Amino acid sequence: MPKRGCLGFSFPLLIVVLLAFLALFLLGFATGPLGKSILGNVGLPDWLSVSQPHPELPAEVVFHLFGFPITNSIVAAWITIVILVGFSFVVTRRLSIVPGRRQALLEFILGALLDFCQRIAGEKNGRRFFPIVATIFLLVAFNAWLSLLPGFGSILITNGEGESVHLLRAANTDINLPLALALMSFISVAYFGLRSLGFKYLGKFINVGQFLEGLRQLARGKLMAGLNAMFMGVINIFIGLVEALSEFVRIISFTLRLFGNMTAGEILLLMAVFLIPFLFALPFYGLELLVGFVQALIFSGLTLIFLTVAVTSHEHEETAQHQ
Repeated sequence: MPKRGCLGFSFPLLIVVLLAFLALFLLGFATGPLGKSILGNVGLPDWLSVSQPHPELPAEVVFHLFGFPITNSIVAAWITIVILVGFSFVVTRRLSIVPGRRQALLEFILGALLDFCQRIAGEKNGRRFFPIVATIFLLVAFNAWLSLLPGFGSILITNGEGESVHLLRAANTDINLPLALALMSFISVAYFGLRSLGFKYLGKFINVGQFLEGLRQLARGKLMAGLNAMFMGVINIFIGLVEALSEFVRIISFTLRLFGNMTAGEILLLMAVFLIPFLFALPFYGLELLVGFVQALIFSGLTLIFLTVAVTSHEHEETAQHQ
């Protein structure tokens, strides 16, 4: 039996691996600008160095489709959609009682998301909100994770205008996609609120009932009661306007939160690879995997909470009134 060292490896093999990692780190340090500023030019080949990154906020146009510009972020989003839809199609085409590895993985992901929805919104509403919440989570998460693969930000092509542009860019770093998801979340909340409560859902935004009651009190000659009701009515109207404003501010906050975190993470990775190529960026890649999951969970979780509040808040008020 060979002797085992650390982590199941023999000590000689472990030493070789550690020396290889150290050599790669020192090589990256010597070829990066940080190492060159300290050691000077040590004569290493230029192809080992990474060119200085030039982050651009606007997405670059790759080609036009029926007159519409298709940017590199749209191409990346299409790739994410194709992978998700293709994997789901392949797995669900031949379902079995005893699931294989792919079916078990898909059932685990969807089951965890469904359980997450039902824990917050209840069994009935959780199933209603599940398609929206799961779509947002999977799209945001896989957009973030796929953008860490080789080719994103490194493959250059020439577009129809003769410009050299990047073929792929992380979809979450284009503000249009976070804005589209924020609008999807906003419309979904309004839709389920109106569908469940009808026009009563708009009552929290347009609350003039008490103010009109105050006018009726004044018309009946009840001066003090009428003035008090009108005063409270003005407060309710102001609160309704604040509620309406908060609904639209939510679109901005959702958009900027996702766009800001994903863009900052991309710039961090670019700078880490540029300063010290190779192994130095590996911990940051692990961090971005976590950030992608957290941002997807926050975006979908907040959407689920707002959906639940839009549907259940009025139901609780009606139950309290009947009691």
